[in-house]
Amino acid sequence: MLDREFMILLDAFRRLIRRNARSNTQKMIMKTHPADLAALFRSFTDIERETIFDLISDRIYKAGLVTELDRSILVELLEGMPPKNIADLLKEMAPDDQADLLAQIPEELGKEVLGLMSSADSEDLEELLMYQPDTAGGIMVPLPFKMHEENTVQDAINAIHEQQDAEMAFYIYVVDDNDKLTGVISLRQLLMVSPKTILQNVMITKIVTVHPETDQEEVARIIGRYNFLAIPVIDWDGKLLGIVTVDDIIDVIREEATEDFLQMAGVGKDREILLKKPIEAAKIRFPWLFATFIGGLLVSLIIVGFREILDKFVILAAFIPIIAGMGGNVGSQSSTIVVRGLATGRVNVQQIFRVLFGQMKIGVILGISYGILLAVFSNIFYHSELNILLIGAVIGSALCAEMFIAASLGTLIPMLLHRFNIDPAVATGPLVTTSLDITGILIYFGIATALLV
Repeated sequence: MLDREFMILLDAFRRLIRRNARSNTQKMIMKTHPADLAALFRSFTDIERETIFDLISDRIYKAGLVTELDRSILVELLEGMPPKNIADLLKEMAPDDQADLLAQIPEELGKEVLGLMSSADSEDLEELLMYQPDTAGGIMVPLPFKMHEENTVQDAINAIHEQQDAEMAFYIYVVDDNDKLTGVISLRQLLMVSPKTILQNVMITKIVTVHPETDQEEVARIIGRYNFLAIPVIDWDGKLLGIVTVDDIIDVIREEATEDFLQMAGVGKDREILLKKPIEAAKIRFPWLFATFIGGLLVSLIIVGFREILDKFVILAAFIPIIAGMGGNVGSQSSTIVVRGLATGRVNVQQIFRVLFGQMKIGVILGISYGILLAVFSNIFYHSELNILLIGAVIGSALCAEMFIAASLGTLIPMLLHRFNIDPAVATGPLVTTSLDITGILIYFGIATALLV
């Protein structure tokens, strides 16, 4: 939805709610796609959200909206609903979406809702809830479309006609007598062969699979690598448990990327931080800023330690921000490239030296280029200063050295964190920025002391 359309729709809903035009509001709701309405909910007040949510009488539409809503908004809306209404809503949702919803609401309410569902449905849901939400088991669709390997192509086509609502994702999964996955056939392939052909004779037997414990990021990498529309989930005996479809993987990629960027920026990993109250957002961000705060204190102590040279050459203070800033930018660029490479599988720990040396070369090229530029700049604009040629050499050399170290640390830190099974997206930002602030000032005043004193 375009920004202009979004604002027009938002204003229209608000005017209808102010006028208490319930019938017209309901008509507008049904004309709005659930995903668009979910986006509008982020801009509505609490009262507006409750009003519109209560006006939705179509359970299928309401279920579609629920799957699109942000977690914090969804929890607020569902906590005020009777458990029976939530159970009725779950009936209109896919099993994986049911599990997601139950995982998001308070545990006691979830148990009460499960108790109101049929025994068969609740057992399936409880089985899905056994898996961690960020694993293949947590995002899979159970009971995929499957056929026995001795069935014919015609049998499969007939079964498809009878089960139009099945989650197939354009594949038919072929199993043996023990329900073990033995092959897979695409719908396109199914239509290209004779109806009397046995599935066992046309199925692909070299299958890429995942286990329910496989991390969702790894599942996303596999689907992206092979361009699958879905990937089967099997247990350790080879039994088919379900499938992970590409639409769920798109959500995973978006969520994981958002978390990584938030963590690297030092604001936690809550994807809904914009929806939180200021005091809650401040509490989340406070600990992440503490490392920068400590680093700043150390830098101030270092500067005080070099007070004598600053008293003699006050001009050096003017270039502290550019030394620190340029080093921080280069370090952030290198760390972002490496963290993203690790997340997508394009970089691995075995390549540490190749990647490190590559980034070091980049640091040298950038450092020499900007070091010369800064030295020239200082000589042109501060030519009246005493010893400006020597000071220019100090400033240029310091910037060159700092950018080289920044590129090196920005590469090395995330790869070492990954090597020791620490999420590089969590710690890279604070570690890189703090370490570069300290090393940058030490290098700058160290070179100045060596050349000017």
